[in-house]
Amino acid sequence: MVPIRRLVLDVLKPHEPEMTELARRTADCDGVEGVNATLVEYDREVENVKLTLEGDDIDFEAVRTVIDGFGASVHSVDELACGDRLIDAGETPQD
Repeated sequence: MVPIRRLVLDVLKPHEPEMTELARRTADCDGVEGVNATLVEYDREVENVKLTLEGDDIDFEAVRTVIDGFGASVHSVDELACGDRLIDAGETPQD
């Protein structure tokens, strides 16, 4: 199977545990070499966080299990890169 090299997720999570802990725990998943966590929106009940993960062969199910364990949910997969190398998205007229 072709490995997942980059995964960008839109995650809705409760305020606790903190975003730093979510980033650390997802960084511990098999195949993940680095994680960026960006706070997109914060309200009284929840936080919307963008998680960007990169690695040689990201175990998506392990990442989802960690997220679920935080009482959070994946709203969407916003970007996915697979294959032998990472390809940056090219610009289109819509950009």
